Amino acid sequence: MTESKRIFLTGAAGFVGFHLAAALRCRGDLVVGFDNFNDYYDPALKRARSAELEKLGVEVVEGDLCDKPLLDQKIEEFSPTHIVHMAAQAGVRYSLDNPAAYVRSNLEGFVNILEACRDCGASLIYASSSSVYGLSEKAPFGESDRADHPVSLYGATKKANEVLAFSYSETFGVHATGLRFFTVYGPWGRPDMAYFKFAEAIFEGKTIDVYNGGRLSRDFTYIDDVVQGAVAAIDLGAKYEIFNLGNHRPVALMRFIEILEEACGKKADKRMLPMQPGDVFATCADIEKSREKLGYEPKTPLEAGIPEFVNWYRSCMAGDFA
Repeated sequence: MTESKRIFLTGAAGFVGFHLAAALRCRGDLVVGFDNFNDYYDPALKRARSAELEKLGVEVVEGDLCDKPLLDQKIEEFSPTHIVHMAAQAGVRYSLDNPAAYVRSNLEGFVNILEACRDCGASLIYASSSSVYGLSEKAPFGESDRADHPVSLYGATKKANEVLAFSYSETFGVHATGLRFFTVYGPWGRPDMAYFKFAEAIFEGKTIDVYNGGRLSRDFTYIDDVVQGAVAAIDLGAKYEIFNLGNHRPVALMRFIEILEEACGKKADKRMLPMQPGDVFATCADIEKSREKLGYEPKTPLEAGIPEFVNWYRSCMAGDFA
């Protein structure tokens, strides 16, 4: 049995952070969350996640990564063994119009986290993204592949995080592990993601926008599988590593819509549109390294995961996350 850890988890009211905080607490780790509850999407959903964590004994401190005195104070008070950094300004398309939000949160905020790890000696596990692969034409995407052509500012900030983490690992001995997430979905998910927006539109009888005429594919990864990989990365204790956490089974966008329609029990009204700026045609994770070093093995196909999300959506969204 793994010895319990003291984990300071940023972005605890976010989608992945919420599920990861709950899993860590349920296995016996001491967890304190940190989140700014911003309005990128409805803060009521973040408040509801936070309330669920409080039931498990996880306090979520409200604060901003760029408020360095507050961040340092809370970390010093808790004295963590690990800082798990899931907070970030998310979203590829939002970065096209709001670059300053990404520079502030994903760069300035990340350096504050690195400095905190340097000061307190905690190991760092942080969220990266499949967006770093950008225009890579090699599939599946492997951690050793070049990832220096991200097509979105969001992807560029995530690649910058990996480079900064390497620098702090080499220069200051900070143990840092980056996790490249591939299109994570599931209950309590993010309303800005396609599966959430499409479900909402289907139930409300609205049109969904299908880009590139539907000729896209994504490596959809169920939240429980991602959490299993993240927990294993925390336990690994590596000096410096990067891991893909994907499903390794890309699904065509039109097939994804069919699965969602079946789960919702209704057909979608589709509007075919051209490719969007900052988007990529396909994602697919090479997970051999994660299998070898983390024992990572995603088990949830889209046909099983999407109905789980839709069941949550029906029950929780109808009652405003109650």
